[in-house]
Amino acid sequence: MRAIDYFDRGHDLDPERPCLIDAEHGETLSFAAVRAQTIKVAAALHAAGFRNQQPIALYGPNSATMMVALLAIWRANGQWVPVNTRNAIDANAAYLDYVRCGWLFYHSSQAEDVAALKARVPSLTHFVCLDRAYDGDPSLDQFIANSELDSLPDFSDPFGKPDDVVGLFPTGGTTGPSKGVVVTNLGWGTMIETLAHAVDGRTASPVSLVVAPITHAAGPVALATLSLGATQVILPGFEAAAVLDTIARHRVTHVYMPPTALYNLLDAPERVGSDTSSLKIFLLVGSPVSPEKLRQAVEIFGPCLCQAYGQVESPMIVTWLSPEAVAAAAAGDRPERLASCGQPTRSVRVGIMDDDGNLLPDGEAGELVVRGALVSREYYDMPEATAEIRAHGWHHTGDVARRDTDGYLYIVDRKKDMVVSGGFNVFSAEVEAAVTELAAVRECAVIGIPHAKWGEAVHAIVVADDIGETEIIAHAKARLGGVKAPKSVAFVPAIPRTSAGKMDKKALRAAYWSGARMVN
Repeated sequence: MRAIDYFDRGHDLDPERPCLIDAEHGETLSFAAVRAQTIKVAAALHAAGFRNQQPIALYGPNSATMMVALLAIWRANGQWVPVNTRNAIDANAAYLDYVRCGWLFYHSSQAEDVAALKARVPSLTHFVCLDRAYDGDPSLDQFIANSELDSLPDFSDPFGKPDDVVGLFPTGGTTGPSKGVVVTNLGWGTMIETLAHAVDGRTASPVSLVVAPITHAAGPVALATLSLGATQVILPGFEAAAVLDTIARHRVTHVYMPPTALYNLLDAPERVGSDTSSLKIFLLVGSPVSPEKLRQAVEIFGPCLCQAYGQVESPMIVTWLSPEAVAAAAAGDRPERLASCGQPTRSVRVGIMDDDGNLLPDGEAGELVVRGALVSREYYDMPEATAEIRAHGWHHTGDVARRDTDGYLYIVDRKKDMVVSGGFNVFSAEVEAAVTELAAVRECAVIGIPHAKWGEAVHAIVVADDIGETEIIAHAKARLGGVKAPKSVAFVPAIPRTSAGKMDKKALRAAYWSGARMVN
């Protein structure tokens, strides 16, 4: 099906059910009202010269209007271009220019950035300011004022247009400019259906909290729960006290967050006494989760914690670690599974591959490779890069993993982040998990730094209170042995992160490898 068909499926379950609740502005829209708005916006787009399958970007904070605009892009059969407002303006301009984006919906709070984009991106010729008329651009209300609903064509067919493009999604860009991942209705629908199946059936009245950026993973999570008829409660951004209050006030049943937000909730003083008993699904996606922090989270929030693994090129739910598996592991039944990203979902085949293209047996570490409809079509206008990640007939994730005899997968590192010390491969995720077992350690990033004898030495960068280097190294050595344990520890107030919220290990390594040749 097309992306908008999943929203319409949720609408048809109960058109009068609350669909979007904008917690900041006190606005509530029913499924019927949202559907009507998306039809008006889509018709207005085509009346204003929008071409079928043209790229459209969204630029602004979370809001009900932002979600309506996203759904309207899909109803108009546009290609969604997510833009992260936390990126440097140069990076966003370069990406919009690269994908030849012609339309931009934005919020007036981003007016300074939009002015820069107007000057730097020649393909951008149409602008709509979502909240008010600004600088000659119409507000959304003005844009749809003369919308002729009869002018909206039917863009589907009996097969749901599987090859039409739903979005041009940027990669993280940690190793250079972002590449555009071409995601079709087939891949997007596979993701939505797989995720919806995983989180469905746990409540008759689902309420989903949207607090991570809609322009990142929160957008697809919202669409998956919308297809189940879930009400979306939208916060403009993450603030621990507001999140806890919103969960209690609206009886939230489903929430997605990256692990860093979970850690902030665990440390928040407002957590004590907060009512989070309504939670059925607390989904963690985006980066590996500290097993110890995951165990603590189950104690606090109950048996609702779960985890999925994916990437932009094979989005969201390549693997699934269910709430039941997490709760059992937290209780002591196969506790090692707290470090797992789960088992492959029904939508893909997953293998572990060596550098020569050979699939490896259980227990051996290699690159995690994927096959199936979930895999994206290609990188936009980059045939060489596409061919490189499809070597040996599989999609290559760039993540190093191993599989146990029960089919559970464990991500142990990014290939480029693996530390090679004295000829031994040291996987940073394993060391980070050991270090964060210490109650005083809030976060840990492990990298390799130059060493005259070993090539690289294992180095831990931690955010911690009232603990010293000697204690951290001794604990890791007892857990992992001398080769894998950090040889040095640096204490920082915060670990730098990419605009997507991942640990920025490239930036961390740069401070140590300046003027030297990186081993990785």
